[in-house]
Amino acid sequence: MHFMTKLFTNFNLFDGSKAKITPGSWMEVDEKSGKILHIGSGEKQADVENVDLKGKYVMPGLINVHTHIMMNPITNKLEYLSEAEVTYQALKNLKELLKSGVTYIRDCGCAFDVDVKLAKLQKEGVFAGTEIMPSGRPMSMTGGHGDFIEGWDGETTWGHLTDSPDEMRKAVRQAFKIGAKNIKVMATGGVMSATDQIDDTELSLEELKTAVEEAHSKHMTVAAHAEGERGIHNAVLAGVDSIEHGSYVSDEDIELMLKQGTFLTPTLIAAYTIPKYGKGKLPQYMLDKASSFMDKYFERIGAAIKAGVKISFGTDAGTPFNGFKDTSFELELLTGVGASNEQALFAATKNASELLHIDSEYGTLETGKYADFIVLDTNPLADIKAVQQDDKGVYKKGVKKF
Repeated sequence: MHFMTKLFTNFNLFDGSKAKITPGSWMEVDEKSGKILHIGSGEKQADVENVDLKGKYVMPGLINVHTHIMMNPITNKLEYLSEAEVTYQALKNLKELLKSGVTYIRDCGCAFDVDVKLAKLQKEGVFAGTEIMPSGRPMSMTGGHGDFIEGWDGETTWGHLTDSPDEMRKAVRQAFKIGAKNIKVMATGGVMSATDQIDDTELSLEELKTAVEEAHSKHMTVAAHAEGERGIHNAVLAGVDSIEHGSYVSDEDIELMLKQGTFLTPTLIAAYTIPKYGKGKLPQYMLDKASSFMDKYFERIGAAIKAGVKISFGTDAGTPFNGFKDTSFELELLTGVGASNEQALFAATKNASELLHIDSEYGTLETGKYADFIVLDTNPLADIKAVQQDDKGVYKKGVKKF
């Protein structure tokens, strides 16, 4: 039985696995599966539909491993959201992500488990677009980062409130039961919660260890929101897969992360946008928290990059003024703190797919993987701002979406 194939020709390829551009590239895609059948360069003749990419630059679609599709970055409404409002916002944000070249996300905490529900609908073919690895509701301590009131009547909270290892185990199992693929744990306070400080240590080491043990025994990963130094240390000790933010990461923990292969998702843009756009629009506590730690934060992330910590790519999209269309700006911020262009691009492609354990099918453009790619006018290895192009071509599983 022969299915249609499509041949993309005449492009410069950055495949996401090597720091080089291959001119005169071509790629043959199976239209039924959306996977790459063959990829190469030079002359290629085939009796199939031919798409000439006119000498432009092709790279893998961006993988954003830290989004909050429930959030509106302009209104910043966080509490008393209904499930309908969260779902409506999420669908809108997913469209914006796709248009900006993000073909896969890990959502890092969604009220009412809406990300889990949408991911299930995607798998059933109800709607296509940017794929979701869901975390469902995050794990938070009572009064901690994640204890936001949700529902019109305030009948639930954003996160599961877990105040002991037993409560953590139960919450992780509940997330597993409904189909979460990642567990988000709040190891420290945060910028957006009024009740705590960034360096507050929240979930205990025992609670974090329980989350990791329970998740890892069920093919799930664990991402830790961790900004303060002690909370980062606990999360690294507990064996989480990734430290999200990592604002005050110590030299000792950088060493430990290198040894364990722990990923770091810097989300620099989330700190950058608050003081830049928030004056007079955001609560003073948020502005104070963000501006007080930004220099130190950027310096510590630079130190981790220099040391060789595995960098994964996420933006915390949905936080104040941190739009879903702005994902590619994070690449520029990463180079600003010391990443090379290729390190930034690898973070958003192969590293991100490794962190999510989806690297057998996503993250690089190779035979047997999905044809998720973006088409740019200029060379992203030479100029990281190339990825910020507004009208870039976006292909998901070989189908042009924008």
